[in-house]
Amino acid sequence: MTSTTAGSARGSLLILNGPNLNLLGTREPAIYGSATLDDVADLAAAAAAAAGFSAECIQSNHEGDLVDAIHAARGTAVGIIINAGAYTHTSVAIRDALAAVGLPAVEVHISNVHRREEFRHHSYLSPVCDAVIVGAGIHGYELAVSYLDKTLA
Repeated sequence: MTSTTAGSARGSLLILNGPNLNLLGTREPAIYGSATLDDVADLAAAAAAAAGFSAECIQSNHEGDLVDAIHAARGTAVGIIINAGAYTHTSVAIRDALAAVGLPAVEVHISNVHRREEFRHHSYLSPVCDAVIVGAGIHGYELAVSYLDKTLA
């Protein structure tokens, strides 16, 4: 899934969603709620537009696609919002890509990963992200946009 909003004077935010997030709305609604990935993209794009940014929303179940999108953001985006899903806990490649591009980045998780299985408590991404938003539901994406709005002012 890729969607893009019109360009803006403040630049573009890359909003990345990793594996299984394409199943939002039907996947474990007791944990992730009933909102779909399209709802997430619409919410994030609206928040970005309200702050004067455009947004490119990408979802992939493939680690290399996420790494490629992060690399491409180096020349097209002013910040990254990433919910890497399970790759949060396993991907040194995504961590290294975020570090390499040097863009402000916010890690987002819909659920509170610290109230879940022990293996979800560790993030390879957090040390290279500027902020981490956990457990705020899909509104975490709005909070991430707000954080970048203030950071990039």
